[in-house]
Amino acid sequence: MTTAAIIVAAGRGTRAGGALPKQWREIAGAPVALWTLRAFAHLPRLVLVIHPDDRPRAEALCEGFPVTLVHGAADRAGSVRAGLEALAGDPPERVLIHDVARPCASRKLIEAVIAALATTPGAAPALAVTDALWTGDGIRVTGTRDRNGLYRAQTPQGFRYDAIVQAHAAHPGGAADDVEVARAAGLDVAIVPGEERNLKITGPDDFARAEALLKETERMDIRLGNGYDVHRFGEGDHVVLCGIKVPHGRSLQGHSDADVGMHAVTDALYGAMAEGDIGRHFPPSDPQWKGAASEIFLRHAVDLAGFKGFTISNIDLTLICERPKIGPHAPAMIAEMCRIMGMEADRVSIKATTSERLGFTGREEGIAAIATATLVKS
Repeated sequence: MTTAAIIVAAGRGTRAGGALPKQWREIAGAPVALWTLRAFAHLPRLVLVIHPDDRPRAEALCEGFPVTLVHGAADRAGSVRAGLEALAGDPPERVLIHDVARPCASRKLIEAVIAALATTPGAAPALAVTDALWTGDGIRVTGTRDRNGLYRAQTPQGFRYDAIVQAHAAHPGGAADDVEVARAAGLDVAIVPGEERNLKITGPDDFARAEALLKETERMDIRLGNGYDVHRFGEGDHVVLCGIKVPHGRSLQGHSDADVGMHAVTDALYGAMAEGDIGRHFPPSDPQWKGAASEIFLRHAVDLAGFKGFTISNIDLTLICERPKIGPHAPAMIAEMCRIMGMEADRVSIKATTSERLGFTGREEGIAAIATATLVKS
């Protein structure tokens, strides 16, 4: 089932203070909105609902990453409807609706909400109320309330897409959140255990709390990924390796340009981020990628790493073949890979080995490549 996320960020956040709306203020080195988008970056489709005045700031924030920007409305419900409408041309099966002011939502929580939608039309995280509840007049306690069965609502709130679209269309307005809209339409909403860390930035003190949580999560986050790829030889007069045309009596065969080296590095980057492989992001069954330059795939992996807050520390690639000889072309390959990835040459290693005439590479039936990538949370 396909899943999209709508991040609601059109509010002005006046209670938080400061010269900027809270979603554009920085915490732990990045705007709140960027932290929130990063939390959902593993999903294939993201919609960021913004105030029209914030569009230049939002475009700069999302540059190089496929986030759809949509102008919001005067109230939250209207902004959510704008986000839902942005998905209507190619509707997902599930949609998550999240407040931009909750930048600390974990991937585990997001996946738990998605998993719950397999058996219910709606699901949302919440925490049971454990404190005693009073009523008061602002000066004195005037009474108490039973806390049994009460929950503190959180986001993301997830729904079957068609169901929540119909629920919003039928609702008169004034709902506190999307769960209220869904329940008014008769939809069941499952409670998923929430997280204390999934706080909502509301007042000035919340910025410091959120920053501490994010820094704790990001501390010493070092990732290693490996990639392996193989392409066979066919008719032709050159091979493309790491973006460089190398003269040879045969060419590598594949759905794209069959750049075995670049494919291995791309998969190593995806692997370090737990983002699958090239086929997940660029399915070979999709004809638009027939003959595509592998730079497109590598650039996407690099951009995704940056969007998720990672710096690529180093790349190590080994090409396995008897011929062509790689050594004379390695400097050009390193330069091209550095250009695409925005890295220094002393952080990119490209080398070659033979298989001592053993196996398919030894028989010169094709070329294999093994790559390792190191990512560090920046």
